Amino acid sequence: MSYRPKYLAHVNVYVRDVARSHKWYEDLLGLHTYDYRPGAAAFMSANEDESHEIALMQVGENAPLQAPGQVGLNHMAWRVESLDDLKEFYHRLRTMQVPITRVADHGISLGIYFRDPDGNGIEVYYELPRSKWPRQERIFARYGRSRTFPCPLGHGGRRSRRKTPACDRRQSQLWPGNRT
Repeated sequence: MSYRPKYLAHVNVYVRDVARSHKWYEDLLGLHTYDYRPGAAAFMSANEDESHEIALMQVGENAPLQAPGQVGLNHMAWRVESLDDLKEFYHRLRTMQVPITRVADHGISLGIYFRDPDGNGIEVYYELPRSKWPRQERIFARYGRSRTFPCPLGHGGRRSRRKTPACDRRQSQLWPGNRT
């Protein structure tokens, strides 16, 4: 027996209105609901072999929202299987008019950041197989100006307000309709 956990199994997120949040997570992320308790909680999962990966717990409409920079959870992350899946999800966000906070090329992964209706941070990302990581240590160290992934969805790297300077025509074609 080991003191080291096997993996992180779920997060428990406070929401103002569990019915609204349940529908939002189901519609946007396609999560499966294992248990729903109106006015109280929803237990949902992307991996149907898990009882839940997220628990939405209702705290009421007057509950204060987390302030930017406040101690607490910054975001939860949902991994997709391929870069094509991430592209599809990006277009889904755009179609559903979910504001994108930023898109970040981390060298080994490309993540899209946004917020749920209560301001909880969410990332949906694709990660390279470990055998393709540019390095095995200090994996999030800055790689200079080069990017691992093509033209990050029309966003300029770490901040979505800047334009990507090194986005050639071939890269832009990988992300059709990526104007922000």
